[in-house]
Amino acid sequence: MANTSLRGTRLGASSFENDAHVVMVDRVFVAYTCPKGHETTVPYSAEAEEIPYEWECRCGADAHRTDIDAPEAKAVKVARTHWDMLLERRTIHDLEDLLSERLDLLASRRTPQRTRKSA
Repeated sequence: MANTSLRGTRLGASSFENDAHVVMVDRVFVAYTCPKGHETTVPYSAEAEEIPYEWECRCGADAHRTDIDAPEAKAVKVARTHWDMLLERRTIHDLEDLLSERLDLLASRRTPQRTRKSA
């Protein structure tokens, strides 16, 4: 037990490792500037495949890279409503015909209401 314990150390004191024989990876520093004028520099690995164009600034605004132009905006897919999809399948004239057919069918099924005799 005495051979495996370290004397004179305390929990969380300092590491016994050193930086000898450690090779640091190449880094690229990218500058971001927000609309309020704050500048932030973020280090990335030189091997990073995709470096983001936007970065959240410390003030909460979106900061943009200063070394490149803004990328092209992606096309936004417009949400189709039920009505849009219906109009892809049928014309307004067809819909009016269907509506009149259904209304006629409902009217033909309707039975006359019975009146109650009060006792």
